[in-house]
Amino acid sequence: MVDATVSTTGTRVNRRLTFVRWVRRTHGWFGLWGALLGLIFGASGIWLNHRAVLKLQLPAQRMLNAELALPDSRFETPQAMASWLQQALKLDRPAINTRIERARPVPWAAKGADKTAAGEAGQRPLMQPERWNFAFGGPNRIIQVEYWAGNKSVSVRTIENGFFATLTNLHKGVGMPIPWILLVDTLAGSLLFLSVSGLILWWETNRRRRLGIAIFGVSVIATLGLALWPLQS
Repeated sequence: MVDATVSTTGTRVNRRLTFVRWVRRTHGWFGLWGALLGLIFGASGIWLNHRAVLKLQLPAQRMLNAELALPDSRFETPQAMASWLQQALKLDRPAINTRIERARPVPWAAKGADKTAAGEAGQRPLMQPERWNFAFGGPNRIIQVEYWAGNKSVSVRTIENGFFATLTNLHKGVGMPIPWILLVDTLAGSLLFLSVSGLILWWETNRRRRLGIAIFGVSVIATLGLALWPLQS
């Protein structure tokens, strides 16, 4: 009877040790997978986190504004204009983003009496024309094109980014293809696993659990307090 109890206890200990070893080994591999991406996102994240308070500007970022005349033929769709812009600007890749803003009343139009008076007079309110916005390039160089329906030209803004500005665009996914977005998703999943596995390793290998629970509880309260505090003001 004693031997059976010892055998059962020994089996549980062996299973626990096997589980802890697996978590520790997997924790290391996941950390190795996300090491480079973690450095990129950590460095650029610190800059982005403090840029508003410390008035930090992205270094080596140059902007060039220009106007590009449109051909006489009319573009029926934004896709047609995007294809023409790619050829006119001699770009290797198509637009990475196209945004359409439909025609609408101008923001400063009156919402009350003026609209009523215009309706009674049988006149339509002043309308803002439709606007098309295109983005070309990648994280190191972005070309933004703006077109207002009816204009004979488009405004072109070219932004040349330096090293650190490129890192911040990588952080935000500006100008990046879908494979990069999916790669970043794997980093997010790795961080989730590293957080959970780190807690498991600490719980299974550290005997000072009360102190650890207290530290974890204080961190949760501080995080929630700082996150919810701006919402109350």
